[in-house]
Amino acid sequence: MSKSNHTQTSNGIHAKTSTTTPPPQSKQPTTTSTSPSSSLSPKALLFMALLALQFGIQPIVTKKFTSGKVIKSTVIFMQEVVKLVIAFGGITLSGVSWGEVLKGWTITSWLRLSLLPATIYLIQNMCSLLAYQNLDAITYNVLNQTKTLSAALCCYLLLRKKQSSMQMLALILLLVAALVMEGVLPLDYKYYLGFFLEMESTTKTTMATTLGDGETEDATTVTTKLISSSSPSSYFALTSRHVSHGVLPIAIASLLSGLAGAITQKSLQNQNRHALLFTMELCIASLLLLLLSFAFQSQDGMRIRQQGFFDEWTVFTLIPILTNSAGGILVGLVIKYAGTVRKGFALIFGILISGFLQGVLMGGGGVEEKAVHGVSGFGGLSLEEVVGGVLAGVSLWMHSAHPYVGKKDMVRKDEKNVDTLIYRNGTKSKDASNGKTAGRRSKKED
Repeated sequence: MSKSNHTQTSNGIHAKTSTTTPPPQSKQPTTTSTSPSSSLSPKALLFMALLALQFGIQPIVTKKFTSGKVIKSTVIFMQEVVKLVIAFGGITLSGVSWGEVLKGWTITSWLRLSLLPATIYLIQNMCSLLAYQNLDAITYNVLNQTKTLSAALCCYLLLRKKQSSMQMLALILLLVAALVMEGVLPLDYKYYLGFFLEMESTTKTTMATTLGDGETEDATTVTTKLISSSSPSSYFALTSRHVSHGVLPIAIASLLSGLAGAITQKSLQNQNRHALLFTMELCIASLLLLLLSFAFQSQDGMRIRQQGFFDEWTVFTLIPILTNSAGGILVGLVIKYAGTVRKGFALIFGILISGFLQGVLMGGGGVEEKAVHGVSGFGGLSLEEVVGGVLAGVSLWMHSAHPYVGKKDMVRKDEKNVDTLIYRNGTKSKDASNGKTAGRRSKKED
């Protein structure tokens, strides 16, 4: 640009219109391809769709091809090995030189950017397993769906990525969509009507109860009986073990999920880490942690020494391992090009796909939901799953179309509009003057 300006000035042509050059904002590096923007790029949408598909079919293939007696840590170990091989092959076949991929890589950066999130993921999985063993399905699903909210919080704390009011509303709507699809919030009005009628009846009955000495029960006793006697709320009855071994672990797991996602997003976007290289780094860190757990007399380590690494394995066990490994790579790509918050949207759509496939292929999921709630379904999907999918789609549009706009962004946008207007006006006047000159020359020639 500077060379063309100098040529114009030295020739004395349109020196006064040098201010009509393209706006200087065009010099800024275009990094929007690797960071989530107001509108999702086709690449981001593709990776989100593939992740949703993988997340949807994973429970089906795992249940069908994995034995319940298999040593779970051996499956996880092989998943990390397969991901490592796929990521290595992807970099090799991409045409990018390894020297360029490894530029700036150090052991310190690996420990800081990869070992930390790998450790967090390991602790998260342990907390999730503990909560799953001590919570009923409804409570677990409700608390587990807060991962997207924790991701938004951690992205704000670590990356200073703020959410607009519409985006926060979209995240809440996404949570509602997940709860509707999980059957926690059924669409049958009789469920809620019966709940409130039962609450009212229990309140009247309990308030009318008197003790032996003629004194009425106090408010605490009335509230306790009211809660314990209502069947819907009994799902959330709290005990000390329920809190310490169920609610607290799943809350920690949800928070750690958002924290690990934010750290991964920072490594992939701000540090400009190659997505497949980062996947390899995570795999190596996870494999080292698993080997340490095998060595320190863990339960799985003892079973491996006694029964062998591939105990209860079949050839078909590799199928869910391959799909889950592909999902792990897709998670990194989605975080790089769409962000960890929007990864949650892909997973919710995965729940919808899972319900559809279970309803059509296995006679479960949506079909069972229809039988329980007495509502009609659509092509193997229950009404809850259809409505939840629509709500998830609306929430994704809201989150993409209404990004947070800071004061600096508004100033830059205004300056860009002004520069563009000046540039266009200058071009028009320049073209007009060229037209007038050409007209005079033609008249002289005539």
